[in-house]
Amino acid sequence: MSSPIMVGHMEKRAINQLREYPQNARTHSEAQIEQIVASIREFGFVNPILIGTDNGIIAGHARLQAVRKLGMSEVPVIVLGHLTAKQRRALAIADNRLPLNAGWDEEILRLELAALQQEEFDVKLIGFDDAELERLLAEQDLGEELRTRMKCRPCRWCRSPRPGIYGS
Repeated sequence: MSSPIMVGHMEKRAINQLREYPQNARTHSEAQIEQIVASIREFGFVNPILIGTDNGIIAGHARLQAVRKLGMSEVPVIVLGHLTAKQRRALAIADNRLPLNAGWDEEILRLELAALQQEEFDVKLIGFDDAELERLLAEQDLGEELRTRMKCRPCRWCRSPRPGIYGS
């Protein structure tokens, strides 16, 4: 079996050069596009659009719609020139479907959401709807349990500026 191909680098492309794939099966509501707009505003454009050598979008149609709303003129892209036409079509589906097969460790998720909320981060930017957030946060006691469970030994991943969280 051969080794997987590693993509070498990102490039920037003008959004008017990008071509949407007319057979894209994934749909995006206006509310979801607004969530992506808010995410890009908060975190930056951190997930490049995947394109072929012909500038045809393989993955990233919703991100393109969001940057249009933001008035951006260019975006980071990764050119996947090694894919056949059949592979491009398959990746357009797989890129959207495979993440849906994942689950959540709800105990850890509740702890993370509660910690972010205590740090006054707008947890609505994360993508959960109000009912989901209410359910997850209602099940989390923000008292001693949070302070106790969020402590860990200092390590290279635990760099919270707040004492008592993530090993400070």
